[in-house]
Amino acid sequence: MSNSIPFNERADRFQGYRGPVKEILEKHQIGVWSEVDVTNDRGSVFAGVILPRSETFDDLHLVVKLFNGYNIGIAAERIVSIRETGYKKAVYKIPEKEFPFDPQKKNVTLLGTGGTIASRLDYRTGAVIPAFTPGELYGAVPELADIANLTTKKLFGVFSENMGPEQYKVLAVSIGKEIAKGVDGIVVGHGTDTMSHTGAILSFMVQNSPVPIVVVGSQRSSDRPSSDAALNLINAVRTAAECDIAEVMLCMFGPTSDNYDLLHRGTRCRKMHSSYRSTFRTIGDTPLGTVIRYPNDDGSHFKYLTDDFLRRDKTRVPVINPVFEEKVTILYYYPGFKPDIIEGLTDMGYRGIVIAGTGLGHVNKPLYPAIKRAIQKGVTVVMTVQTLWGFTQMYVYDTGRDLLDLGIIPLDNMLPETAYMKLAWVLGQTDDRRQIHTMMTTPINHETTPREPHNGYLILQGGLPEVDAFVQKHWK
Repeated sequence: MSNSIPFNERADRFQGYRGPVKEILEKHQIGVWSEVDVTNDRGSVFAGVILPRSETFDDLHLVVKLFNGYNIGIAAERIVSIRETGYKKAVYKIPEKEFPFDPQKKNVTLLGTGGTIASRLDYRTGAVIPAFTPGELYGAVPELADIANLTTKKLFGVFSENMGPEQYKVLAVSIGKEIAKGVDGIVVGHGTDTMSHTGAILSFMVQNSPVPIVVVGSQRSSDRPSSDAALNLINAVRTAAECDIAEVMLCMFGPTSDNYDLLHRGTRCRKMHSSYRSTFRTIGDTPLGTVIRYPNDDGSHFKYLTDDFLRRDKTRVPVINPVFEEKVTILYYYPGFKPDIIEGLTDMGYRGIVIAGTGLGHVNKPLYPAIKRAIQKGVTVVMTVQTLWGFTQMYVYDTGRDLLDLGIIPLDNMLPETAYMKLAWVLGQTDDRRQIHTMMTTPINHETTPREPHNGYLILQGGLPEVDAFVQKHWK
């Protein structure tokens, strides 16, 4: 047994453990951070490191990080024996490192906001917490130095659900300052849950950018072997340094494997799965392109899927307009929706309401008086479709025509979250109804499109014969 520190001299020997598990550890003179072989009542042997136990979890399981990187819980009642093979106090904080400078490489700024791409596991609570500063990210992903000169700045240290108008404004202004310094591209480290919201609002607050602005995150924290953090970050930094697309983009896994990342336009992207690494999808349009870690056959890291984008041009002057009206909300319509919700919002002084309606943009008739009153009181009410794919078509049925007569503004195929961000941005600038209507219905950055691509909508339902055949042919 390799053990340089006597058991009684180790700090936090039973950190978080109590009850039956603590009794077993005391009996074997083994504790947290011991490297062990644990044998259960089936003869299975689990080799790994004993981790601290979450304070909020039960006292019946021993937590072991296997040497392959995954964590497991072993029931105390099933443990036959534990043998210590070594001991080493783990250090989970990655030290910050000053990024090396190479005059031959492009200059990229990484603005950190928090999220899983900048997280580690808190073994006290068992939760993922913001931990890595941008400088620590370089310590974790040294390959970044092969791509660009990276300047790192930590703006916030929050999960994405805590991002809001205050952070959006600071982020937009910070991007403007970095562009003014002459950087070749900007990366924004961000949590995935509201990444599409931030991509949308930045598309309005930062226009006419001369360089790429790449929002990136990860679905799985950096301490997990299946983490997508490093690859996403590598591809995002390369996109900021070398890609010709000078727009706000989201850079995340394309397929479930690590073959490539997709570059999604900030106004047309949505998180579509709670845990898949390939969770982000462009809705109603084509992704801007793909980026891979290693060059394609033609020597490029990029494959552009459209030529309809703003190209990199360092002489272009950006327009930074960080305004946001907070009295705006989204209402997801459902059968039986009551008018008192709209009446309450009107009485509370809300200035904008985005409705995600059914079908082509519909709500029930009992809402009509409340909507009419809201619009008469100066509330801007806009209509999107909760189907996500497709357009509002409010001239087709009487319901839609009646809503148009009330003064609702249809927003074609704008996503509800994008509509919320745009309406808040527009109302932060004006309360003139005509101007609001014009600004909301005039595309700024492809938030609405003339049509959807013929292959833009595809849902593969498991169990269908054609899907099973496709999966069997391409699954590796």
